[in-house]
Amino acid sequence: MRYLPLTPDDRTAMLAKIGADTVDDLFTDVPAEARLTGPIHDLPGHASEMAVERHMHGLAGKNLVAGDMPFFLGAGAYRHHVPSSVDHLIQRGEFLTAYTPYQPEIAQGTLQVLFEFQTQVARLFGCDVANASMYDGSTACWEAIVMARRITRRKKALLSSGLHPHYVSVANSMAHFTGDELQSAVPELSVDTDIADLIETVDGDTSCVVVQYPDILGRMDDLTALAAKTQEAGALLIAVVTEPVALGAIKSPGEMGADIVVGEGQSIGVGLQFGGPYVGLFACKQKYVRQMPGRLCGETVDAEGRRGFVLTLSTREQHIRREKATSNICTNSGLCALAFSIHMTLLGERGLRDLAQLNHAKAIVAADRLSQIEGVNILNKSFFNEFTVILPVNAREAVHELASRSILGGVSLGRLYPQEDALSHAMLVTVTETCTDEDVDALVSALGEILP
Repeated sequence: MRYLPLTPDDRTAMLAKIGADTVDDLFTDVPAEARLTGPIHDLPGHASEMAVERHMHGLAGKNLVAGDMPFFLGAGAYRHHVPSSVDHLIQRGEFLTAYTPYQPEIAQGTLQVLFEFQTQVARLFGCDVANASMYDGSTACWEAIVMARRITRRKKALLSSGLHPHYVSVANSMAHFTGDELQSAVPELSVDTDIADLIETVDGDTSCVVVQYPDILGRMDDLTALAAKTQEAGALLIAVVTEPVALGAIKSPGEMGADIVVGEGQSIGVGLQFGGPYVGLFACKQKYVRQMPGRLCGETVDAEGRRGFVLTLSTREQHIRREKATSNICTNSGLCALAFSIHMTLLGERGLRDLAQLNHAKAIVAADRLSQIEGVNILNKSFFNEFTVILPVNAREAVHELASRSILGGVSLGRLYPQEDALSHAMLVTVTETCTDEDVDALVSALGEILP
C-alpha cells in the first residue's frame, strides 16, 4: 500500500473543522517548557548507518543489566526467571505477527489463547470473569475507576495512600479530562495500612475505593471489611495487584469481596524491558461484565457441534460500539498476554504456589539479615517479597552509592515521592527467586559499609 500524505489544503480543512488555527494548537495542554521550538541541536544532522550502530551500541553498553549484578528493585516491575520456552513459543510466526482479530472467526488459535488467558486471570484474581488484557497496570486501574463511575453514576473515587504513585499520576491525568474527583494521600511510614481510614471515609457519594494489595510499601491487609463497607455505601471496591506472583501465597482480592481486580501481569512471562511493553490484567464480578472495557473471548460450538471461540463482547470503539464504547483501548498487548499465559501454563497451580513460597522465604531471610545492620529497621510486620527498609541516611544517596558498587539495592521512596521529606530515609527492597544468597551477602555487606 502506498503512503498518501495529506496536502496542505487537506490539513487546512481538517483544522478548520475542529476549530484550530495550526497543528501546534493541538498541543496546548503540553507545558511550553516540554515542547520543542526547533531541532535538537546536539544531534548530528546526518550520519552513516555504521556510525549510528556504533554509537547506539556504545550507549547500550552504559546500561546496568539486571542479571549482571545483585538486583533488588521492584516497586511495580519485578525480575523473575522466565523459562526460555516462553520466548521460543511467542516468536512462532503465527503468534509474533498476529494482531487484533477483526475477523475473529478465522483467528481460532488467537482466540483460544486469549480465552485461556482470561481463565487464568479470573482464577488468579478470584473473580468471575476477566477480559483479554489491557495496556498495563496503571491504565487498567484508570479504566476500573471509569467503569465504577458508569455503574454507580458517581464521580468521587477514594485512592488508598498505598496505591503506587505512578498509578495515581495516570488516574489524575485522565481525570483532568473527565471531571472525576480523585482523593488521594501520601503513605505514612506505619506498619498499618490506611484501610481503617478508608472505611470511615467512604460515603454515599463515593463511586469506588481503590487499594493496592500488597501496597506500595509491601504491606498487606484483609480487604473483607472494606468490601462490606463499600457495598453498603453503594460503591465498588477496586483492588490493584502489581505483583501477581504474590497471589500464589495470599488470598485473592476477589475472595475478599473486591468488585473489580486489576493489575500488572509483567511478573509472569514478561521481562523488565526498560519499563514496557507490559500487560494489564482486568477482572470483575459477573454482574458487571457488560461495563468491562476491552474485549472478552468466549467458548461456543459451531453448527456442527464442534468447539470454537468467538469475541463474546467487544465494547471498545473500534468495534460496533463506536461512541458508546466503554473504552477506547485499541489493543490487548496480545504478545505479552500470550507470554503470561504460556508461563502460567508451565508453572501450573502447584508451580505458582512453589514460586510464591520461594520468593517469600528468600525475602524473609534478606529482611532478617538487613535488620541486623546497626541503624536499619524493617517497617513491615508482614510482607510477600517486597518490604520497606528505614535507613539512618538519605535513601536516594544510599541507592546511588550501592549502584556505584554494582548493586541495585532497592527503590528509594524519595524517588517515588520527591516532595515528601518524611519518606526520604525509606527504601523498598524486593527479593525474588532470582536473588541468590551471595546477592544478599553483597547487599548486606555493602550497606553496612556505607552507613555511618
